[in-house]
Amino acid sequence: MSTTGVAAFDSTLQMTHIWLNEICEELGWARDPHRAYHALRVVLHTLRDRLHPEEAAGLAAQLPLLVRGTFYEGWHPAGKPIKSHSLHDFLQPVTDAFRDERPGRADEVTRGVFTVLKRHITSGEIADIIATLPGEIQRLWA
Repeated sequence: MSTTGVAAFDSTLQMTHIWLNEICEELGWARDPHRAYHALRVVLHTLRDRLHPEEAAGLAAQLPLLVRGTFYEGWHPAGKPIKSHSLHDFLQPVTDAFRDERPGRADEVTRGVFTVLKRHITSGEIADIIATLPGEIQRLWA
């Protein structure tokens, strides 16, 4: 049964819910789509800002329509990618977003979202993304 009456919207809603449920599963969270969306959003924005605009567009092309909109939300491609190479700097936005969680949770949240991305994005695109990131950050994809 159609929720919106527009097949493309129904499809993206369904796929987005699948992704959010998978994030909850990866992180051992009870079904909490708001928390999972929060994790997906902050990790995607953190990753996006460290990619060249062309690489960011390549990733975005494979995201469900709704997630793609989240990916591009607030994006200003000038000055991208952010030049910082440290794992700490990469994880800081996630740490800030989950500041009420126990310490060290940012890397777990990031790994969980990356695991879901690897499940749904082509392996070639994931390899391209990983290749552009510094070694410390690449290890989050393992």
